[in-house]
Amino acid sequence: MSQKVAVLGTGKIGEALLSGMIRAGWSPADLLVTARRPERAEELRARHGVNPVTNSEAAKTADTLILTVKPQDMGTLLDELAPHLPADRLVISGAAGIPTSFFEERLAPGTPVVRVMTNTPALVDEAMSVISAGSHATEQHLAHAEEIFGGVGKTLRVPESQQDACTALSGSGPAYFFYLVEAMTDAGILLGLPRDKAHELIVQSAIGAAVMLRDSGEHPVKLRENVTSPAGTTINAIRELENHGVRAALIAALEAARDRSRELASGKKD
Repeated sequence: MSQKVAVLGTGKIGEALLSGMIRAGWSPADLLVTARRPERAEELRARHGVNPVTNSEAAKTADTLILTVKPQDMGTLLDELAPHLPADRLVISGAAGIPTSFFEERLAPGTPVVRVMTNTPALVDEAMSVISAGSHATEQHLAHAEEIFGGVGKTLRVPESQQDACTALSGSGPAYFFYLVEAMTDAGILLGLPRDKAHELIVQSAIGAAVMLRDSGEHPVKLRENVTSPAGTTINAIRELENHGVRAALIAALEAARDRSRELASGKKD
């Protein structure tokens, strides 16, 4: 772990990666950060002991660059990096919707690029990070990306052609669960529960259900059937969900998220 890694545009996800790497054994002295605001860079130095640098300094000195800026800012960042970035440095992109070809066309020929879609549970070390190789990325480059992102959760390799679907499913996925918890909390209030008690009931139920899904090895249909008694409360609730087209709405929502990811890849911003 003596290689230098730079996180460029270090927001919440970038900081989560930094802290995960440090917990995994990386030396803060080998970790570089860039930030748009100088006070943010100093905050990262004080909190984690890492070294704030400019984008051009990161390009010159880091072995691996993790680009975590917003998709609409990526082109400008690459223009700044390209004159200083040797072709043997690994570039890892965390920007939604932007293909590896976008980077390969703007950087030195042969630059290895790995595309990663992670999600906000990286903040609590429970991320789902999906990893794809660009044209010049090797097994070693993919393993290095897994080593970095494995510090904040689970990793999964997929062909890049599946990245837009993964963005819709897991990149945006936490928001769908938060939305569901919000709706269920409102329902609990409607049924006469105080908000704090409704929230606690739902959150613990969600945690328990997630652990069962992860650890039991059972299909979700089987787990649902185990809760669904004949003529009971659960089957009546599920009937209403089906009557209101919740399953179809979820499928349509994920298709919309996938399509937006494709639009971002094509450069459409509105």
